[in-house]
Amino acid sequence: MSMEKTLPGPAQVPGPADGRAAVAGYIGGIRDVVVLEMKQRLRSRGWYIMLGIWLVVIALVTALTWAGWNASMEVRNSMPVPDGTPQPTGPGSAIFEVVLAFVLLFALLVAPALSANAVNGDRAGGTLAILQVTLLTPGQILWGKFCAAWLAAIAFLAASAPFLVFAVLLGGLTPGHVLVSLLMLAVEVAVICGIGVGISALAGRPLFSIVVTYLTVAALVVGSLIAFGLGVQLTQGTVMANQPRYSAAEYGPGTYPGSPEYVCEGPLVEQDVLRTERVAWLLALNPYVVVADAIPYPERQGLQYYYSGGMIENISQGARAALAGPEGTYTCANGQVQPQYLEQATPLWPLGLALQLGLTGLLLWLGWRALRTPAGRLALGTRIA
Repeated sequence: MSMEKTLPGPAQVPGPADGRAAVAGYIGGIRDVVVLEMKQRLRSRGWYIMLGIWLVVIALVTALTWAGWNASMEVRNSMPVPDGTPQPTGPGSAIFEVVLAFVLLFALLVAPALSANAVNGDRAGGTLAILQVTLLTPGQILWGKFCAAWLAAIAFLAASAPFLVFAVLLGGLTPGHVLVSLLMLAVEVAVICGIGVGISALAGRPLFSIVVTYLTVAALVVGSLIAFGLGVQLTQGTVMANQPRYSAAEYGPGTYPGSPEYVCEGPLVEQDVLRTERVAWLLALNPYVVVADAIPYPERQGLQYYYSGGMIENISQGARAALAGPEGTYTCANGQVQPQYLEQATPLWPLGLALQLGLTGLLLWLGWRALRTPAGRLALGTRIA
């Protein structure tokens, strides 16, 4: 009996079709988790009740802002206004900025509640182990939970979009304001949902993950301001500046001398200043700064006598002033007249968004590591089935 030696065949190299099939399979697993999560969320009446309350609150905020603007215009029209003072274009800008600030506040409050128990809530209920023993990978489970929480939060943004469009129709704004603001709001909601899902995968108890997520959001919103205020005290420096000379005629009756024109004269003298540009990156972490600085406000030329920006626009101006430092804001710094309105020469929001995405990516990566099976160690009392 002769024995023939079998030679091994050529190695099978995965082709483009295999790669596409693998990607489609991975996305399909994420879709299955999203569908499962959304069915559970939409089955609850509480989600619809919250959406209805949200619509009523936004409508009420819009109506009150409109009424407040009309009242302020009546008071302003009863006062003497000097010639050349810019006239308001309409209540659209005021309504837009108030609604935008309120929607962002709501997103920062509600997004953690929609995401911070996405993973450990299933772990506490004993349903996470059912997903882990399927063919779903930890990445598919994590991305599915994230996308479901994000879509649930996006529904509230979609509900507020008509009010932002209504503000544009009232004048003073362009459709680009609505598009950019909604896009940045969606990105910020995605950041908060990613932080919540990552912490949820790391923490063992839903209550603990919710508290930590809210503390993280508070650190971004309030902590960034506190850190900037403390850090700027350590950045004392000097700048060369001379003295401004104002026109006495600008302080006549009925004028607004808040930002009068001036000329710089005299010798340059070293002045003590705070180098805010060294710690301006701390402000970039703030979600309000990211959204405000990304909105394309029109250039405001010739507003030396009168300027009253809205809430969001003033936040953007404050961030730009911090980034410009004393060379761009201190009166007569280097013998130059400083502009009263700072243009977006170097935007701050890309840096802030990059830092936020870096934090979100780190938490999601740690959460992915925590979802890998078999688990080497589990916290005491952790329910797996």
